[in-house]
Amino acid sequence: MPESMQHVGDILEALPVVKKAAEKRAPITRSQEKLLDAATTIRLDPDKVERAYMARQLVQCTLPHSNPGDVPAWTRRSGSAALTIQPGWDTRKDCSFGFPYGTLPRLLLFWVTTEAVLTKNRRLELGQSLTAFMRELGLDPGRGGKRSDARRLRSQMERLFRCRISFDQATVREDGARGQRWRSMEVAPEGELWWDPKQPDQAALWGSWIELGEKFFEAITVAPIPADMRALRALRRSPLALDLYTWATYRAYVVSRKGSAQFVPWEGLMKQMGCNYGGVRDFKKKALTALRKVRSVYPALKISDAEGGFMLHPCPPAIAPRTVQ
Repeated sequence: MPESMQHVGDILEALPVVKKAAEKRAPITRSQEKLLDAATTIRLDPDKVERAYMARQLVQCTLPHSNPGDVPAWTRRSGSAALTIQPGWDTRKDCSFGFPYGTLPRLLLFWVTTEAVLTKNRRLELGQSLTAFMRELGLDPGRGGKRSDARRLRSQMERLFRCRISFDQATVREDGARGQRWRSMEVAPEGELWWDPKQPDQAALWGSWIELGEKFFEAITVAPIPADMRALRALRRSPLALDLYTWATYRAYVVSRKGSAQFVPWEGLMKQMGCNYGGVRDFKKKALTALRKVRSVYPALKISDAEGGFMLHPCPPAIAPRTVQ
């Protein structure tokens, strides 16, 4: 066998998703095949990074995985930090837009943060740039239908852009006094969204724009977490996998700077992620599946089993330090 083919074979054998399928003697699904393609590309061409960015605060505390339903606010906590989301009000229907949830608002946040970081501008045009980004991820914002990407995109854009987000942080001063810091922000207090009345399920993003709130713009552009678009494409069907990928590259950077491994309890991680599962056991099962996918596209990630959780060991972030801004 040629050396190059042997190298690819070694890569595929080393991928967690392949080994898991082999252990079960199950055929590889189409989504697993796409994951393998991305993983192989990342391993063979680690320097050909396609950069995107996510706000650090939204890595520490994430959006809901599923719809929280008809509640006035949704909160997720991570240590002393907390993220609270309040839905915006739809004056056309005299009801709330609802909460942003699932994979689409996460991908939208990657686009918003990336555009804000690169353009250094609060006003973002939603035409060609957003359409190109969604297509890069394998989504089709121009195709109609009841379950079309366009219809889901429209709903989640309204939910995300019209909501209010609050970051809270409990603090302790050197003199022992305890306090609370907070920042409440509208994501996009101004904007225009256009849709084709002849094809209501399809996006007509030309002429659409948003202007990010000043405080929100500041929050997402200070020390954003870089990610590889190739990995996002491979993980885009799982909000938990997307969250764990960005969380892992951020925590790996922190752990590597400290020079020692960090214990991550399953219960603490469950509370941090934007999810509601049937207890720690259920979360652990789903998180392990997601982490296998993450490790496939983030080969440098080093984790090991531990009682009640796992150890995250010092390792490079998903994107080489020289590309981190």
